Amino acid sequence: MAVWIQAQQLQGDALHQMQSLYGQHFPIEVRHYLSQWIEGQLWDAIDLENPQEEFKAKRLLDSLIQELQNKAEHQVGEDGFLLKIKLGHYASQLKSTYDRCPLELVRCIKHILYTEQRLVREATNSSSPVGGMMDSMSQKYQQINQAFEELRLLTQDTENDLRKLQHNQEYFIIQYQESLRIQAQLTSLATLPPADRQLREPALLSKRATVEAWLTREANTLQKYRLDLAEKHQKTLQLLRKQQTIILDDELIQWKRRQQLAGNGGPPEGGLDILQSWCEKLAETIWQNRQQIRRAEHLRQQLPIPGPIEELLNELNSTITDIISALVTSTFIIEKQPPQVLKTQTKFAATVRLLVGGKLNVHMNPPQVKATIISEQQAKALLKNENTRNDSSGEILNNNCVMEYHQTTGTLSAHFRNMSLKRIKRSDRRGAESVTEEKFTILFESQFSVGSNELVFQVKTLSLPVVVIVHGSQDNNATATVLWDNAFAEPGRVPFLVPDKVLWPQLCDAINMKYKAEVQSNRGLSEENLVFLAQKAFSSSSNNPDDYRSMTMTWSQFNRESLPGRNFTFWQWFDGVMELTKKHLKPHWNDGAILGFVNKQQAQDMLMSKPNGTFLLRFSDSEIGGITIAWVAENPNKAGERMVWNLMPYTTKDFSIRSLADRISDLNHLLFLYPDRPKDEVFSKYYTPPLSKAVDGYVKPQIKQVVPEFATANPDPASGNPTYMDQGASPAPVNHPHTYGIYPPMSDSMLDADGDFDLDDTMDVARHVEELLRRPVESQWGGQQS
Repeated sequence: MAVWIQAQQLQGDALHQMQSLYGQHFPIEVRHYLSQWIEGQLWDAIDLENPQEEFKAKRLLDSLIQELQNKAEHQVGEDGFLLKIKLGHYASQLKSTYDRCPLELVRCIKHILYTEQRLVREATNSSSPVGGMMDSMSQKYQQINQAFEELRLLTQDTENDLRKLQHNQEYFIIQYQESLRIQAQLTSLATLPPADRQLREPALLSKRATVEAWLTREANTLQKYRLDLAEKHQKTLQLLRKQQTIILDDELIQWKRRQQLAGNGGPPEGGLDILQSWCEKLAETIWQNRQQIRRAEHLRQQLPIPGPIEELLNELNSTITDIISALVTSTFIIEKQPPQVLKTQTKFAATVRLLVGGKLNVHMNPPQVKATIISEQQAKALLKNENTRNDSSGEILNNNCVMEYHQTTGTLSAHFRNMSLKRIKRSDRRGAESVTEEKFTILFESQFSVGSNELVFQVKTLSLPVVVIVHGSQDNNATATVLWDNAFAEPGRVPFLVPDKVLWPQLCDAINMKYKAEVQSNRGLSEENLVFLAQKAFSSSSNNPDDYRSMTMTWSQFNRESLPGRNFTFWQWFDGVMELTKKHLKPHWNDGAILGFVNKQQAQDMLMSKPNGTFLLRFSDSEIGGITIAWVAENPNKAGERMVWNLMPYTTKDFSIRSLADRISDLNHLLFLYPDRPKDEVFSKYYTPPLSKAVDGYVKPQIKQVVPEFATANPDPASGNPTYMDQGASPAPVNHPHTYGIYPPMSDSMLDADGDFDLDDTMDVARHVEELLRRPVESQWGGQQS
């Protein structure tokens, strides 16, 4: 169902929120009459931060105006005449508004569509079986909105009281002036003859006594009004503090936690629209009360009356200033975090945002934001308010940016698009700590004033921890540091403390989240997969998941100490599996064709009960980022005996030459994917189509894979003489004397230092293969691997 149809069915506060999205910047009538066209455009395909995309945005603006004009022309009848005029007016209005800034139109419509989808989704979820959590969320939102309504009523009440106080005080001053006038008249009587003085003095004395009695009584009343008003302001500020604590210490902190987990592959942290609307309501209410308190102070100065009111007003003024300071400093946040694994000399981006900037009119004098990289120790000193003498731990290029205000969304933000870390200054490390365990952070800071320079704020915010690397080979270890920090950091910690050990189930949640995100798959790690990983991590043979629930894993076990008998850590092995799956095996993992997390003995036990030609795919235990094929077949040395064979592991380098599906297709002795699925049923949709026939008299060579011991089984007549790749059979119980290879080991990898695929090197390998196809087979198969 179209979003607009569902949006029109919203009720209550959700409907109000939806309606508030529209105005002169984008009329709701345009949304209504062009709903199908609007929802059919690729708004997300336009990068708002790229000025070069302005051409696409202008084209969409022109199309929108044309659609409106077409819609207007087709209106008929009396009602149609009015609508025709209105739609034509909107077309002209949109053109004049966005013709010079078409990207703002795209920003506006994306914001509208995103908010509508969220409101519809929330309304749908609240009525669904899984709506329990949404119900509690809606209840929480309702409580926040009720508190805002109470604050609004309290603020309106104190505003009325303040006006009443001002009116009464003005009347008091008039009467006080009257008493002064009477006193002046009495004084002037001294110059009159005694008879005249006696005639006029009694009336003036009586009038003065009446006025002074009224003034005394009214002064007490005014003092009571002032105290009552101050008490009401105290009540308002208490509720304001409570509401601000809920929004900043609960909701905003939860958003930041979701943002941190999103760095590990968790669900997106969600937009800031609701948080910004709450923070803006807080700012508006705080500012109104602050102005009221200042007006009350001004009234006190106009008419000083002895009593405790002066001290109360000073206390209120101090409290309201603390509240607004906390709001402003807490809502200066990082909307888009810089990369947590940061390579020197590489461009990176980040976005900071002030949630209350629009409401406080900060954009009238746009502040500048500066980015600096600091060490963990410097971050600790900063949070303790110690003098860091503007120290930094490196040099960032393009580290200054002016905050921009977007009228349509009401957001004030600074987009750092082209930062680059030129150099890094490391601290002395202790013990086994490596450079990839050293944490830094990007400090964003700014200064601005509000209320005609009444208040000046210096705001600072720290990014999530950043690990700086200088070479792609450090990436996997740096990622481990970031993963551990994101997963297990406690709110409000001292930078950047994390536990040294965690429960195994906690780690399972973290690596499963990361795996699904990296592979971009809904198929995560099963309980059997996690048991396999536990066996690897703890050198255990237990198959019972319960045996691992209370076990803990230390950081050293995770990525400092090598696995028994290996030269790599648990994380390095797991990261290699993720990389291989992400780059080359994703569709097969999603299809369930890869068991993956199975050791050699388990594979043998599983396959021996199956028919010959049954095979499975498992990740190599001995090689990082390797996958091997295990299959069951006859033992050529013992008639009637069967055995499980293991092919030498494939790596990214192999799959950049020939895909897994094609390699499986080449091996005719592989018949059934475990447990019993014909291989073509599983893999045929991924086979590379056959090469075309000869062109201009030339025949194209063809790379195929052959396992020597099984090369004669069902040969492919179209392939000519078989060609041999650098994988060979590695039977579990047998070593074969004759092994084959097509080319000697290459000294230059096809991957560059960062692990990226290099097309030029690949072409070199392909030419090398072509040349070697013409030579006799001489080289030997390598040793056994698993």
